[in-house]
Amino acid sequence: MDFAQELAYFEANSKISFEQKPTHYILPEWKGEQGLQIAMDAQPALVSTANAGIPALLTTFIDPDMLRILQSPNEAAAIYGEQTKGSWTDNQALFPVLENTGTTVGYDDWSEGGNADVNAEWEPREPFLFQTMIEYGDLEVDRAALAKIALVSEKQQAAAKAIDRYKNKTYFYGVAGLANYGMLNDPSLLPSIAPAVKAYGGTKWVVNGNVMATANEIYADIQSVITLAISQAGGLLNTKSVFKLGMSPQSNAALSATNQFGINVGDLLKKNFPGLTLYTAVQFGVASASNPEGQTAGELMQLFAPSVEGQNAGYCITNCTMRMGRVIPAVSSFKQKVISGTMGGLVRIPYAYSSMLGL
Repeated sequence: MDFAQELAYFEANSKISFEQKPTHYILPEWKGEQGLQIAMDAQPALVSTANAGIPALLTTFIDPDMLRILQSPNEAAAIYGEQTKGSWTDNQALFPVLENTGTTVGYDDWSEGGNADVNAEWEPREPFLFQTMIEYGDLEVDRAALAKIALVSEKQQAAAKAIDRYKNKTYFYGVAGLANYGMLNDPSLLPSIAPAVKAYGGTKWVVNGNVMATANEIYADIQSVITLAISQAGGLLNTKSVFKLGMSPQSNAALSATNQFGINVGDLLKKNFPGLTLYTAVQFGVASASNPEGQTAGELMQLFAPSVEGQNAGYCITNCTMRMGRVIPAVSSFKQKVISGTMGGLVRIPYAYSSMLGL
């Protein structure tokens, strides 16, 4: 359509004015036999690949608060105490046990009867040295730094935790094949007693996450373990003595059971055994895929007096807390050895310990 036919309409209905009066929408020479040949609104094809804009990484947020995978705490040293004995060069350790002996006879001026002596026994232990390695490369460290990860420091922490985790295991169970025992399997420990049968028919406190034993039944089991230790000690321990009681976190939770008078097990223990302190560790629990260091015959509860007549009843022993080897540089990497040593646990006064297995 010629623009001249519309010109009067545009001038009358808009503020547009034309100094030179156009006659056509497009130039006549742009028209061909097939009509209009140029489409002014068409977009030419892309030479580059179509995309959504900027790289997604530029709009990605990385949280600086890093979540660390947690592992069961290492409680052996806290429960039994830890001492450093000897050094990492030792192949054997001997712990003396002295016993006073003596006989008496009736007095006579010319008699030389009677005898006072001392008997010495030597308890052997074999130290065990173990190690782990820290290795890191230059490019590895620099790439980790881009993500705000202090790689060398993190690997050093990992080595320290691996050392502590293994040492904790030996404090409970020792090292197989050596005269190196733990606080749960020392040969001098007396056999565990069995829990009483409960009203529901079993011996366990907790079944499938539910506390099945009553508060009085749970208290009676603990009372039996304490009474056993007192009777073994021959008057050296009593209800006012300082005791430590170790159990699994699950068994510890069962102490919240309340009797018909609104009193829970914890309240009863505080009232009747004021020197009792409770500790938890997964090693007292039942062995499972998530707790391979647990007990195979049911939950364990172990009671002991930390000291008797001023003598330490037992403790965990290390002969090398942690020894850092030299940092060895390679062409573009470094490595370092971390060493530690353990003698497991030493039960010095066996009658100060009692336990119950099968909760």
